[in-house]
Amino acid sequence: MLKLYRWPTDDWQGIGAEMPTEIIWADLLNATTEEKQFVERLLKIRIPSQESLSEIEASSRLILDHGTLYLGSPAVRLNEHNEAEITPVGFVIGPHVLVTVRFAELPIFDDIGKRIGSDDSLENGMCVFTSLLEAMIDRGADVLEHLGARVDTLSRGVFKGGLVRTQRPVRSSRRMREALENIGELADRLAKARDVLLGVGRIASFAGDVGSAWITEASKKRLHAVSKDVVSLSDYETRLTDKIQLLLDAVLGFINIQQNELFKILTIVSVVGVPPTILVGIWGMNFKHMPELDWTFGYPLAWLAIIATGVLPLIWFKRRGWFD
Repeated sequence: MLKLYRWPTDDWQGIGAEMPTEIIWADLLNATTEEKQFVERLLKIRIPSQESLSEIEASSRLILDHGTLYLGSPAVRLNEHNEAEITPVGFVIGPHVLVTVRFAELPIFDDIGKRIGSDDSLENGMCVFTSLLEAMIDRGADVLEHLGARVDTLSRGVFKGGLVRTQRPVRSSRRMREALENIGELADRLAKARDVLLGVGRIASFAGDVGSAWITEASKKRLHAVSKDVVSLSDYETRLTDKIQLLLDAVLGFINIQQNELFKILTIVSVVGVPPTILVGIWGMNFKHMPELDWTFGYPLAWLAIIATGVLPLIWFKRRGWFD
C-alpha cells in the first residue's frame, strides 16, 4: 500500500500519472512492485528491499548517496498472538520528501500521518522523520517503563519468599518454572527494545552529522535531543538487564536450594532406615540356634532396639541442624 501525505492537506493517495509538488511523505507498507517503481520514477530514488534493511552492519543501514539519506532501523510490532517481533523500517530522506518503507502495521506512523495538516511542526519530510524518531523513542520509553514495573513485581515475588514458601514441593517447582518463563520473556522483550534504541540512535546521529545543506539547524537540534534520549534510555535498559540477570541467578539459586533440601531428606530417610533394616534382617534369619528366641523379653527388646536405632539418628541429625 502506498499512502502519500502533502502539506497542508493529506487527502491525496494512490498511484497517478504525476506526484503533486506538495508531497512531503510517501509511506510504503508492503508495497507492490508497481508502487515502488512509481515512487522511484518520480522521486529519482531507489527503494531499499527488506533484505537490505535487515542487514546488521551499519554500512548497509546508513548511506548518503547524492544528497539523499538511506537509513534503516529495526522496529517492534505485535503479532496476532500479542508477541513482540522485530521488523525492519527504511527511511529515504531528500531535501523535501521523506519515503518510509515498512513491512508491518506500526501505529506511530498512522498517528503521525493524522497530524499532518494540523501540526505546523510537520511541514516537510525532515520534520516528519524527526517526529517519527521522537515517537519511536516515546514508545520505547513506555515499553521500558512497563518492563521495569514487571521486573519489580517479579523481584518482589522472588525475594519475598513467594517461590519457596509452601509445604508442597510440586507447587514450589511450578512457581519456579513460571518465574523462569517470565524472566525469559522479559529478557526477550528487553533485547528487542535494545535493538530498536540502538537503531534509532544510529540513524539520528548519522542524519544529524552528515551536514547536508537542506538539514536545518532546528532539525539537527531535534536529532541531537533524540540521540541524548537514546543514551538515557540505554542506561535504564542496562540497569533492567542487570536486574533481570540478578533475578535469573536468584531463581536458579532457589532451585539449587530446593534440590539440596530434597537430597537432604533422602539422605536422612536412608540413614534412619538402615540400622532397623539390619536388625530385622538378622532376627529374621532361620538359624536353628538363635539365643534371642529363648529370651522371655526377647520380642519387646527387639522392638526397643529397632525403634532406638531409628530414633537415635534422628536425634543426631536434629542436633547437627539438618532440619527444624
